[in-house]
Amino acid sequence: MKYNSEEEFLRNYNSDDFKKLSMTVDTLIFSVSDEKQDNYRKLSKKYFSILLVKRDDYPFRDKWCLPGGFIGYDEDIDDAAKRILKTETNLSNIYMEQLYTFGDPKRDPRMRIVSVSYMSLVDKNRLRDKLSDNASWFNVNYFEDDKKMTILLDNGEESIKLVIGKKLKDLTTDRYKYSVIEDGGLAFDHPLVIAAGISRLKNKIEYTDIVFNMMPKYFTLGELQQVYEVILGKELLDPAFRRVIANKVEKTDKVEVTGGHRPSILYTYKQKKSN
Repeated sequence: MKYNSEEEFLRNYNSDDFKKLSMTVDTLIFSVSDEKQDNYRKLSKKYFSILLVKRDDYPFRDKWCLPGGFIGYDEDIDDAAKRILKTETNLSNIYMEQLYTFGDPKRDPRMRIVSVSYMSLVDKNRLRDKLSDNASWFNVNYFEDDKKMTILLDNGEESIKLVIGKKLKDLTTDRYKYSVIEDGGLAFDHPLVIAAGISRLKNKIEYTDIVFNMMPKYFTLGELQQVYEVILGKELLDPAFRRVIANKVEKTDKVEVTGGHRPSILYTYKQKKSN
């Protein structure tokens, strides 16, 4: 039906004329942490990891998924993401940014649900909050080419393998459309969220300072380089890496002293000045 004025539309508008959908938020939390190192002569290996929670209700009961939940009718989306993150994981006050909106009509068996996904970054070694009992960190290894991305997740007790198909969306932007080949038993379309988040993070650490949300206040250049390498999935040449981070860090008067090594100079993130 067409209306002749705004007033006529408001008098006759009936919300039942439109099919309803629900909205949720899902949060992909990335972290980097050190392995337990018995050999003090070696630099601790870095692990790239994500946080999953185990569902306690249907659908997908007892399946791993990303922390998520429904947005309240009168709730701001960002506020909902923070509330749900705290409820699901007991984490708060960590970096968050919107990642992508997932809206496949069949992504949830209950009803038509659109999910706004978020990407969060945290230095796991500095966490003060105790995780919820149903939450667990999974170490991430991934391999990809032009056609697919294989993601291996492991928390020491369970292993999950995801295989995500890739199809180039736009020849001018290097953007891909993802499809699930193997879901590893993960709930909903969360394998797609994980793949999209890894790709976003890989791109952003090249041209932003986002990686420092995963770093302690003081660090060696070797530790920082390891974090770049574990996220990018490749080794970096020292000279090239130093050029990348030259304007992002500043030297401190602190040093790290460990047995078997010469003292290492500690650096810190070089804060940008606000205008």
